[in-house]
Amino acid sequence: MIWTNAVLQGLLLGGVYALFACGLSLMFGVMRIVNLAHGDMSVLAAYAGYALVAHLGGDPLWTFAAVIPVAALVGFFLQKTLLNRAISTGALSPLLVTFGLSIIIENGLQQIFGANDQRLNIGSLAYESFRITNGLFVAWFSLLIFGVAIAVLIGLQMFLAHTRQGRIMRACADDQRAAALCGVDPKRTYSYATAIALATVAAAGLFLAMSGSFAPTAGSNYLIYAFETVVIGGLGSLWGTLIGGLVLGVAQTVGSQFNPSDGVLIGHLVFLSVLIFRPRGILSHGSSAVAAAVR
Repeated sequence: MIWTNAVLQGLLLGGVYALFACGLSLMFGVMRIVNLAHGDMSVLAAYAGYALVAHLGGDPLWTFAAVIPVAALVGFFLQKTLLNRAISTGALSPLLVTFGLSIIIENGLQQIFGANDQRLNIGSLAYESFRITNGLFVAWFSLLIFGVAIAVLIGLQMFLAHTRQGRIMRACADDQRAAALCGVDPKRTYSYATAIALATVAAAGLFLAMSGSFAPTAGSNYLIYAFETVVIGGLGSLWGTLIGGLVLGVAQTVGSQFNPSDGVLIGHLVFLSVLIFRPRGILSHGSSAVAAAVR
């Protein structure tokens, strides 16, 4: 029963990682950008929710309605004004730009909020659970996050497969020049992709803030988990992101059963094993990952 519980909790944790990493996967699949500020953007969303609750009060769950649309707008204009210029100057420039953004966000949060840990208090929802069998319990909030992660991934898949803008994103991911010749504006398409990516990472940041403590320096660790998730599953593949999150989550929780301090280490070892034996990821494809994700 102990091992069953470890696997179950790992699957739920994997849902958190999948929700957190799907924006990183989408940006790489569409634009071939690795956003090094991805983790810090989730922390920024967490602090935005914390500031709203501190000043306006009420249940922290309402912050999703305020933070996610703002994050999408920020992503759109960030891509339009900064990242599109970086993309046009070479593959290294977006890495340097997002690394700079990461430093700015982290230091700015430390200046405003200090270095102490914070948390969005959602009351009893954070620890309420239901029993499946004797000794096997599932937290309602973890199950909620897992459900949201699945819904987001299904929504993104439906968007990419069945909407005009989704088909345009797939076309730009496959061949930017050919899409431009057909009248598509790749830069505007990239802005929409980044808006979606930042909306998802904002949701993940708020969930992480409600399920545990966070600090201005937490973004680096979040980025590592997100990067491991997308690499294990397959860079740019949305369903691969889910598989990668589940594998990483189970590896960490099962590893913790051997030694509580070894859970994260076991997750890293699984990540390295995938790099050695299947470097393109579990759901690797020969063509564009975004296009393959909806096949």
